[in-house]
Formats: sequence, C-alpha cells, structure tokens
Amino acid sequence: MFDVYITKAAKYLPNTAVSNDEMESYLGLINETTSKARRLILRNNKIVSRYYAIDKNGNSTHNNSDLTANAIQGLFDDSFTAHDMELLSCGTATPDVVVPSHASMVHGLLKNKSIELNSASGVCCAGMSALKFGFLSVKTGSTQNAVCTGSEKISSWMMSSKYQNEVVNLKKLEERPILAFKKDFLRWMLSDGAGAFLLENKPNGAISLKIEWMEAFSYAHELETCMYAGGDKLESGEIKPWNDYTPDQWLKESIFAIKQDVKLLDEFILDKGSQSMGEALAKNNVTADQINYFLPHVSSHFFVKGLHKSLADKGMDIPMDKWFMNLAHVGNVGAASIYLALEELMNSGKLKKGEKILLSVPESGRFSYAYAFLTVC
Repeated sequence: MFDVYITKAAKYLPNTAVSNDEMESYLGLINETTSKARRLILRNNKIVSRYYAIDKNGNSTHNNSDLTANAIQGLFDDSFTAHDMELLSCGTATPDVVVPSHASMVHGLLKNKSIELNSASGVCCAGMSALKFGFLSVKTGSTQNAVCTGSEKISSWMMSSKYQNEVVNLKKLEERPILAFKKDFLRWMLSDGAGAFLLENKPNGAISLKIEWMEAFSYAHELETCMYAGGDKLESGEIKPWNDYTPDQWLKESIFAIKQDVKLLDEFILDKGSQSMGEALAKNNVTADQINYFLPHVSSHFFVKGLHKSLADKGMDIPMDKWFMNLAHVGNVGAASIYLALEELMNSGKLKKGEKILLSVPESGRFSYAYAFLTVC
C-alpha cells in the first residue's frame, strides 16, 4: 500500500459573480412574478454571490464537461501535464447527458491519451465518491496518480422556462399559479462550478495533503428519499421514475425539476450527520481536539448553529474558529463544494505542516455522508 497525497487543487467558476439581486435576471420569473420565497431563503442561507454558466438571455456559456475540463487544466504545468494523467475520476449530480458517462465526456475535451475513467453519481457525495475511487487506486498502486473532480451545471435546470408548462396547467385547474416550495426553494440555493484535485503517491510542492482515511455512510435502508430529480414522490414515499410518466407529464408536472422534502431534511440531516461523523472518528481513533480545520459542506448557513450543537452534544465540540467555509461567496455547488473549499484553504497560505483537516459532506438525496481526514505535509 502507498501513501496518497493531494498535491494540487484547482477550480473553475464561470463568468462573473452573480449577486442576490441579479439572480432572477439570469434564472427568469415564473408566471412573470417575483418569487415570494427568494428573500426568505437567501436570508437563511446567507449566500451573497454565486456563479452561473449561463448569460442573462438564458444561453449556456459552458456545459458541465466544459467546467470540469477547465478546472482540470488548472492542475497542469511543466511537472504534470495532461499526458501524465493515469486516471480521471469525476463526480456530479448534473451530467450533460445520460449516456455516455460524465468522465467520458470530460476526457473527450482533454484530448490527451487513453486513461482509466470513473464516473460517480449522486448528489453532493458524488465528488467525495470520485475522490475515494482515486484515493484507493493510488493507494493500492493500481495507478501512480489520479485526477479527481466535483462539478455541477445546475443553472439551466432552474430556468423559469422549465416550469412554465406547470404554471399553465395549474391555471387551467383554477389553482394558485405558484410553484411548490419544494421546487422554488432550490432555485435560490444552487449554482455552477467545478473543482479538481491531483492525487499522487508522494508529496510534491510547497504543500501536500496526505489522505489518512476516507469513510462513507448511507441511511437509505431506513429513510425515504429527500432530494430528487427525474421523478416524483408518491403518497407512499416511493419515487415514480420519469420513464413511467408520459412526455406530456414531464413538462406539465416539472418531472425533471430538482425537488427537496424540506420536512425530512430538517428532521434528519443534522442527526444522521453527527451520528455518522461520530462513527467515522471513533473508527479511526480521532478526537475533535485533534482537528485544526473543519470543512463542512453545508447547503445553507441556516444549519451551521444546529450542526455545531449536534456535534457537541455527541462529544465532538469543534470551536467555530476552526470551521472553514466559503459558501457565502461561492455558493452551494453540490458535488463541487468540498473541492472549492479545500482548494481555497490549500492555496490560502494559512496551512502549517502537521495540521489536521477534516472534510465533511452530507447528501440529502437519501441521506448519505462522506468524510476525509488529511494531514498537511
């Protein structure tokens, strides 16, 4: 077995930062009406800027594969080129196409050489799943290096035009022509971008981060679906998939819109998070006081106080001055968020050799959690 190090981190955020007041000029108005939920949601999530890979006319400036390939380009220099790459492992919740895989589409843009590919799907944990595949490949000696990515292109999914047929349908039924909160909620939470890590079997450069361990947990065996797209939730809690609806229903009922059961989220996201983190730390004999930097991916600052209390109640009191987050100015970029946070910290000049970093990523899809423990070298 070989040690594994993150030796470089890079990111790509498209176009210019979009302020809160500009969001609807990009995403559009539903039923020609300003969202009543927008201000409340933004006040709670405390995001003040984010990035969209669309222009104000709703035209795409980049697709997901473009964003990912651009982030990867930031890893290349004279010491590591595209032709040195042995494995590409990509995670996303929003691939450009159903088939081929996201990693295949990204590899097609790199035009380097034949390499091994892995694509991880899911929601926020997809980026960590991609990282773990690369970590295990380098650790076992299957490859000497791996490029791992997390990325999202969600803005096109949230355009008002995607919901117009549903609004028309509601009007015909003489119901209030507003979008369900479970759909409107996420329009003000999510944004675009990509991050990339280079993994190698030895440290390289001024700062490298040794991956000590990675752990992952799923609670799908006991909890129903919370966040979903490409289907709709039945009274039973089951998800009816898109291919069991008619094409007419796809539009009228916004079947492909990303939706979230907010009540389920509030009930379980923190409790299962502190439970899984406690198990991860105990399994690897790590205590909270050993952590110098805690990087939690949170979808909203609304959860920060509750997460701190939930962890402390279970014996993992990590002081807030050890928390490192960039949600406010980067936004919630799903599978890319943890990459963007670690990239910022790694390139900040703050890290000192020997310090310990804990990455924590929850996923509300069906309540999954992933962790990584790093040492600064």
